[in-house]
Amino acid sequence: MSGRYLEDFAAGQTFSAGRVRVTAEEIKAFAAKFDPQPFHLDEVAARDTMFNGLAASGWHTAALTMRLVVESDLKPVGGVIGAGFDEFRWPRPVRPGDELRVEGEVLEVNPSKSRPTQGMIRVRISTLNQNDEAVQIQIGNLVVPRRGPGGSEAR
Repeated sequence: MSGRYLEDFAAGQTFSAGRVRVTAEEIKAFAAKFDPQPFHLDEVAARDTMFNGLAASGWHTAALTMRLVVESDLKPVGGVIGAGFDEFRWPRPVRPGDELRVEGEVLEVNPSKSRPTQGMIRVRISTLNQNDEAVQIQIGNLVVPRRGPGGSEAR
């Protein structure tokens, strides 16, 4: 398995990922299947909402963010395994034509006391649009394996 073990992470490390452009068709297709509200489905109906136009579902933004995080240089061994979020916000909507990218920072690295083969990293992940405006901010906890069968001591 290639990737980074718990011991390869340190608070303050940053990571980033490429870009993905969001189209009106993708916004509507996602919404039709998972979040069928007028402001995600219809430009005309969306004009008369708090969004003042078509906006992607926050869950669509979250799914796009997940893709970008998986493609980023974070690369924990075994994949990006979430254990929950301490914070999850959508400060502004994603619009058709927006180009999203991800920037992240490792906030904490904590070996598990009860499971010596793994630990947790706490990360802040910001999804930004082409204007460097945050469209999603999350602080998550990821499970990351330690080196060797008994953790780092078994290198």
